Amino acid sequence: MDATEVELRVLGCLIEKQRTTPDTYPLSLNSLRLACNQATNRDPVVEYEEETIRVGLAALSRRGWARLASGAGSRTVKYRHLLDEALGLSHAEISLLAVLMLRGAQTPGELKQRTERLHPFASRSEVDGVLARLIERELVSPLPRRPGQKETRYEQLLGGNDAPRPSFSDEEEEDIPDDRFSELEERLARVEEQLTSMLESLDRSMPDALAVHADAVDGVHEGFVDSEAAADDVELSVAGVDDVVTDSAEEPV
Repeated sequence: MDATEVELRVLGCLIEKQRTTPDTYPLSLNSLRLACNQATNRDPVVEYEEETIRVGLAALSRRGWARLASGAGSRTVKYRHLLDEALGLSHAEISLLAVLMLRGAQTPGELKQRTERLHPFASRSEVDGVLARLIERELVSPLPRRPGQKETRYEQLLGGNDAPRPSFSDEEEEDIPDDRFSELEERLARVEEQLTSMLESLDRSMPDALAVHADAVDGVHEGFVDSEAAADDVELSVAGVDDVVTDSAEEPV
């Protein structure tokens, strides 16, 4: 498979947000942009424009991996993924693939920790079993171990793996996730998701607020027009009175 890095980032975000923020899923284009450009739980960190994401969504749609999800009466265009249906993936399988799409090659220990909010694996052996099934389907592949590394790293094979891999010195050891750092990452990710949810709610409520504001402006304008008309009537009445007074003064006594 040859999906681009943009396609994989967009697809991974759709899967992640479906599980972690179901109230705001499917995602609007703006929410999807914020999810793609998150500073936490992303490797690499990117700064995609909306047009870049549109191109990625169009490519995913042609593959049958994503589609438009907005209803006929919806004010905001939204999108959802179809990867589980297209490839026949279980909840556990698609969760591992999503994290691999969003964060690159990882060890089973890292995957178990980082998929906690998507799919809580009971044990490390359960992660190994799911990885084995994905390897059989040629959706995941193990990487050669780095010098000093204790665990094998795995990468997804949906695409985006053409970039050269960094080389490591013989003295470098496997970077085992620090529990405190991982906890901080999770807290930051939740804050970003809450912000995305708030912005999504704002997107939904903004048209109604603008409509109310427009009605209020129209009411003020109509009142102003009515006031102007009333003022004109008063001026005409005053002018009529002046004419009468002038005529009376000119008549002989």
